[in-house]
Amino acid sequence: MTNVLLYVLTVFFWGTSWLAIKFQLGVVAPEVSVLYRMAGAAAILTAYCVLARRPMRFSLRDHGFMALQGLFLFSGNYVLIYLGSQYLTSGLVAVAFSSIVVMNIAGTALLFAEPIRARVVLGAAAGIAGLTLVFWPEIRAFDVARDGTIGLALVMAGTFLASLGMLTSARNQKQGLPIVQSNAFGMTYGALALVALALGLDRPLNFDTSFPYVASLFYLAFFATVLAFGCYLTLLGRIGADRAAYASVLFPIVALALSTVFEGYQWTLSAALGLVMVLVGNALILTRGPILGRERMTRDAD
Repeated sequence: MTNVLLYVLTVFFWGTSWLAIKFQLGVVAPEVSVLYRMAGAAAILTAYCVLARRPMRFSLRDHGFMALQGLFLFSGNYVLIYLGSQYLTSGLVAVAFSSIVVMNIAGTALLFAEPIRARVVLGAAAGIAGLTLVFWPEIRAFDVARDGTIGLALVMAGTFLASLGMLTSARNQKQGLPIVQSNAFGMTYGALALVALALGLDRPLNFDTSFPYVASLFYLAFFATVLAFGCYLTLLGRIGADRAAYASVLFPIVALALSTVFEGYQWTLSAALGLVMVLVGNALILTRGPILGRERMTRDAD
C-alpha cells in the first residue's frame, strides 16, 4: 500500500471518528467507552494474528515496550483528552492536539538523532496556523478560567502521551517488531490499564445496547482504531513520526466537512483561509525536495 493511500485512509478514519464519538456520550462513562473500544480492537487484532498464524512470541523486553506503546497511545492519552474535552470546545481540542506535530519533530530529533527538516517545520507552522484560523472564534471566546485551564492542561498532557506513544512505536519498528502484533499486544495492555482505571474510579461497567451506540462503537474499534492505527503507524515507520503527525492537523478539517453536511456548520472567510493554509502545509509535509539549502530526506516510498 502506498504512503499516499495510508495517509488518506488515516485522515479519513480519524476525521470521521469525531462524529462517531458523539454517539458514545451519554449512558456510558467516557473512560468505559474507551475501554470497550480498545478491548474490541485488541480482540479483533489478536483473532486476526491467530487465524493468520502470525508469530506471537516476544521477549519480556519487547513486551515492556509494547506495553509502553499501549499505555501512551491506546489508553492514557485517550482518557486525558476525553476528560479535557469536557471543559473545552472541539475546536480548541483540535488546535491543542495539533501541537503533536511539534512534539514529534522535537522527539524525533532528540531520541533518534534525525535532522529537523525545514520543509517539515514550515509545513507544520502553516498547518497549525491554518487550524487556528479555522477555529479562531472558539479560541477568541476561550476564558482563562479555572475549568478552561484544567481542560487545556489535560488535553496537552494527553497529546504529549500520544506523541510518546508514536515515538515508542517508531522505536519498536526500528527494533524489528511487527506492527500488527505490536498493536494487538499494545491495545491489550491499554485495555487492561483502562479496566484498572475504571475500577479505581468506581465507574460502572454498564453498556448501552442502543443501535447508535453499538454501531459507533464498532466503527471506532475496527475502522478508527484497528485500521487507522495500522495505516498510521505503518506510515510513521516509513516517513518518520514528524511528517506522519501532520495527519492530526488535517483530520479536524474532515470532521468539519462532515459537520457542514450533517450539522449545518457555516464556513467563514477566516475558516476558508485557514483551510487553504492547512492544505499548503500538507503539500509541504508530503512532497519531496528541499526548501532551504540541501535538506536530507528520509525514507520516501511514496
